[in-house]
Amino acid sequence: MEEVQRHSVHTLVFRSLKRTHDFFVANQALLPELDEKIEKLKWNIKARDTYGLVFDRTLKAKNTAVKRNESGKPEITHLSSQDNVLAITMGSEREHPNSTQTALTTVPAPGAHNASSNTVQILPKKAPSIPKPKWHAPWKLYRVISGHLGWVRCVAVEPGNEWFATGAADRVIKIWDLASGKLKLSLTGHVSTVRGLCVSPRHPYLFSCGEDRQVKCWDLEYNKVIRHYHGHLSAVYTMALHPTIDVLVTAGRDSTARVWDMRTKANIHTLTGHTNTVASVVCQAANPQIITGSHDSTVRLWDLAAGKSMCTLTNHKKSVRSIVLHPTLYMFASASPDNIKQWRCPEGNFIQNLNGHNAIVNCMAVNPEGVLVSGGDNGTMFFWDWRTGYNFQRFQAAVQPGSMDSEAGIFSMTYDMSGSRLITTEADKTIKIYKEDDQASEESHPVNWRPEILKRRKY
Repeated sequence: MEEVQRHSVHTLVFRSLKRTHDFFVANQALLPELDEKIEKLKWNIKARDTYGLVFDRTLKAKNTAVKRNESGKPEITHLSSQDNVLAITMGSEREHPNSTQTALTTVPAPGAHNASSNTVQILPKKAPSIPKPKWHAPWKLYRVISGHLGWVRCVAVEPGNEWFATGAADRVIKIWDLASGKLKLSLTGHVSTVRGLCVSPRHPYLFSCGEDRQVKCWDLEYNKVIRHYHGHLSAVYTMALHPTIDVLVTAGRDSTARVWDMRTKANIHTLTGHTNTVASVVCQAANPQIITGSHDSTVRLWDLAAGKSMCTLTNHKKSVRSIVLHPTLYMFASASPDNIKQWRCPEGNFIQNLNGHNAIVNCMAVNPEGVLVSGGDNGTMFFWDWRTGYNFQRFQAAVQPGSMDSEAGIFSMTYDMSGSRLITTEADKTIKIYKEDDQASEESHPVNWRPEILKRRKY
């Protein structure tokens, strides 16, 4: 037998390419010549298919061009669709009014008599502008409530706006009167830090979860635990109630979110996919019905019926600890130490970044007036205008006397049902309530706003 000659991989690949080239190069001479008329027709069809709506809108259903008559006076002439007149507009009226617009219109050059001598005239471009943010009154601290013996980790307001509940590292859930700030009730039963609270709008139920892996349902008519939801393998950090159906969603350190039937205690779905602690979960009636944020730096949108992930948002570079839904707009925001990002439902389209809160952002809240507030692990609070992303107020939450500066940390926050009071729970074991400054006006507290880099927005 003849010995097979061995060649390098480079030589073999080169020979294969050469054989392929030699095989096809012989057919090049057999290709038909290009028909210019057909090519022109093809490009006209593509242009009409792509820009047809723009043509019709720009030219008001008929293409028009300025032609000079023999006397040199311009007149407007309606052309048939066969004439070679083209108008393309970049952008449309449906976009946000602040987006830039440029119009390119093809008109015959002065003195020209045939369509082949057309030139492109660039209309002046409108200067880009950023909408001025709406004026919001500054917020000020007006009440500090003490009573817990540990870090206060969570807060929930009752739908009737009469009281709110807080949970803390002292393993106690306390219920406070919203108007007076006085303690109404203490509920004991957890054996570790209480990390999440929810109040049902349709039933007299309070739900709680904690680092003891327990999820409890409290009947507020008897102030007793009536149900336990067993299944989490580690600490449960967050929970949310579905607004229209009797479903409870919990999530935590076992990297899963679990969907429970409120009455039967059945574990309907276990939402798996995150690779680290799930720190925040929210529910809404429209799709996506469940949104989760995790320490794996991703935000996931879930299909509640199928129990599967619809979309994973990977824009954040650091852990996502808070997600908040806008109460009236079909949007949500997610917070991470790199920045706060706004998204549009249902696909999770990115809108804009809110930069400046350079801290670990533990919590956020937004009211119907469009005031977004974020609370940091170092006690800083930033107030933003939701629409423009303008930061109109920032301050450091005051640490209570006797506490160390290192205990300046905001763990959770929420607005009351009216959106006029902001409740925060902090590491100095207190609950602070803020409200808008009634004495402030647009003259006394002007908007010191200057447009910076033009952001690309989609509204």
